[in-house]
Parts: sequence; C-alpha cells; structure tokens
Amino acid sequence: MAENTAVLATYGLQKAYGACMALDGANMMVRRGDIYGLVGRNGAGKTTLMRMVTGQSQPTGGEMELFGASGKNMRPQRRRTGAMIEIPSFSPFLTARENLEYYRLQRGIPGKQTVDEVLELVDLAGTEKKKFKAFSLGMKQRLGLALALMNHPDFLILDEPINGLDPEGVAEFRHLLRQLNQERQTTILISSHILSELSAIATRYGFMEQGRILEEISAQALHDKCRTCLRLEVDDASRAAAILQTELGTDKFEVLPGNVIQLYDCLDDPKRASYALAQNGVALLAMEQKGANLEAYFLNLIGGGRHA
Repeated sequence: MAENTAVLATYGLQKAYGACMALDGANMMVRRGDIYGLVGRNGAGKTTLMRMVTGQSQPTGGEMELFGASGKNMRPQRRRTGAMIEIPSFSPFLTARENLEYYRLQRGIPGKQTVDEVLELVDLAGTEKKKFKAFSLGMKQRLGLALALMNHPDFLILDEPINGLDPEGVAEFRHLLRQLNQERQTTILISSHILSELSAIATRYGFMEQGRILEEISAQALHDKCRTCLRLEVDDASRAAAILQTELGTDKFEVLPGNVIQLYDCLDDPKRASYALAQNGVALLAMEQKGANLEAYFLNLIGGGRHA
C-alpha cells in the first residue's frame, strides 16, 4: 500500500435509529500511518462510526471503504483491524494470560507465543498470578489493548481508551500508541474526551458534531492555526507587510483578507510592531494577541457550547 493511501474512507455515512440520526452524512478519511484523533462531544456519533468500521453495526445510508474494499469485500479486510470499543468481557477469576489464551483459541489466532508477545508489549508480562478482578483500571485498559493487538493489526480502532486513567497511566498508554505507530507502522483511529492528551499524539484530527465530520486537519496545520500571534488590523496590508519585513526584519506573518495581518513575531514586545507601522504612515486600527488550544479550537468550530 502506497503512502497516504486511505485505510478508512466514508462517504455520506448514515445511521438512523428511528427518527434519530446518529450519523448524518459523515465523510472522513484515515490515511496509512495516521494517528487520527476523532474529537466530538457525547452523542456526536463517534462510537456509532467506530462500531460500523468494526462491523458491529450496519449503516442505513452512504458508503464505506476499508483498505480500498467496500460492501461484502470488507469482511476479510476487517481481519487486518484490531479494536477496543469498550473493555472486553474478561473472566474476573482468570489471569491476563489465561484470558487472552481463551480469546486466542476462540478467534483461531495461531501461535501460542502471541499471548506472551502482546503481554510484554503492554507491560503486563509480570502479572502471571494476578486475577483480572484485582486489576486496576489502567491494567484492564492495557489488557483490552493487548487483546486488540493479538492479530497484529494494521489498523487499530480505540474508543476512549484513556478515559479514567491516572496521569501515569495516560502517559504509559500514550507512549505505547506512539511505539505501535512508529515501530510497527500501525494506523490508529482514537477518540477521547481528554483533548489535551489527544493533542500530544494525534497526527491528524477529525472534528465531529451531530453525526457529521465538520473538519479534517493535520496536526501541523492545526498547530499553525492555533499558535499565538498578534492580529493586526490596518488600513493598508500590503504596505504593512513591507514595513514588517524592512523595519523589523521578519517574515513570520500572514496577510489575511480584510487588511488583517497575523504576526508570529514581536509577541514579547508588540509595541515594536505598532511603532514601526505608525512611523511609516500605516494606520493600526486594532491589535490583539490571539491563540487557541485544541479544546478552544473545537468549541469555536462548533459555535461554543458545553465541552464533553
């Protein structure tokens, strides 16, 4: 598969429950190598979409492709995926190894050593005698991830995997996902309400609201949009741009419509910019410092409202 080939693509995907549209024409694309962060409030449709990708639910409209296959041809392609939509049903009285061995046999996954490999990968190799009922939430999450990894998936689908973890658990989980992505080239689709943590690992985002994908954007493009800047509203943007280059010696700015310039320099001393413009006959009508994090960007995109 070539770089940037779509692992998952949806076209106008719909899911109706009576009169309620859980998905209402969702268009998204997850490319090979992405850590795709799916951002949305409760009820936005994230889990519904993931269930469709894994075959747990069927769409009522639209189309979906997995590794380039659609319809019934997706069934064999789903063997290349691993998913943790919720913590699987593990036996409380079995150890991690015993639970995974049960699922390995049930799913027909070859190689008994596979269980030891994934337990090592998720840092549960030293829990031979501990029963599942005695596991912490973080250990349960890691065991769920181990189960999702047993078939060595090319595409990993995780719904709120870090929900409820303590900071140490979140950091460990984040490190493991990066390791899978970088060392095994595993493509990852992950949803989370902990947006600050999602921003620490995602390479691409999809912002979801009311069953639709409002925007898809790379992490770099989002960083560029959210980084702190001075927003200058002037009477002549072309002249102002020339002055910033010649007088301040900077090209760290963007000229936007409406005689607006976003300046990514002079943030510690904005008076330098205003003085240079005034001295050279450019009227500065307004100046403000702007910047946003992932949460603020999302809330602005959906028009405000409650964060979930």
